[in-house]
Amino acid sequence: MEEINNIDVTPCTESDYLKPFRVHYNQNGTKKSWDFMRTHDSVSVLIFNTSSHCFVLVKQFRPAVYMCEWERNKTQPPQSAEKPEEGASEAAAPAAEPQEGQSAAEGESSSQWPPATAGVTYELCAGLVDKPNLSLEEIARQEVLEECGYDVPVAKLKRITSYRSGVGVTGAKQTMFYAEVSDDNCVSAGGGEPREGELIEVVKVPLHEAMTFAYDERIPKTMGIIFSFMWFHNNMSPKYKISTNV
Repeated sequence: MEEINNIDVTPCTESDYLKPFRVHYNQNGTKKSWDFMRTHDSVSVLIFNTSSHCFVLVKQFRPAVYMCEWERNKTQPPQSAEKPEEGASEAAAPAAEPQEGQSAAEGESSSQWPPATAGVTYELCAGLVDKPNLSLEEIARQEVLEECGYDVPVAKLKRITSYRSGVGVTGAKQTMFYAEVSDDNCVSAGGGEPREGELIEVVKVPLHEAMTFAYDERIPKTMGIIFSFMWFHNNMSPKYKISTNV
């Protein structure tokens, strides 16, 4: 997962997932415009394993997160170069030639790319709503099976809520579900669908460590994890008479 190389950033002129638009409108007599992206809605699932009392999350490399980290880091002032040793030539060393198959721009900046871990995030099991013949519950069930390896009946999926995400750019709607599983429901190792380019690691977070995990800023995670852990603490912990370490 963390072996990332041959990075090449190009303009996105065509995509099955993002459609850029600019809308012009009048608001209270003022003429305005706004750039936005049309994207798919999505589902996410908070999975709780009742056998081991842990949450089941996914961990994967996100190129968008990685490139944001690269943009943020490249604006920082560079470290001062070390002075050459006495007697060493002061002439600048020639620039390294790009490797075969590597663009010049990539060759010049390859040493500046952050480690792959900069783009790895912890998330709820989730997926796009891109199958019009399936209900949201059926899509959520399919994602749980593909990503985490648990076979959960649709009737066992509890709808938590829905909300808008990225309202300044996309405004897409995500619907969140809750699913209780046991070790008996585990039918595979999960890991995502390779044909769709997914490479996913299944991660388990013990219940008693959940809120510590959620608020640890050193752990890159989505807002969905924090919100869903809080929801569980308020709605499910009393049922189990167990603590989420709040």
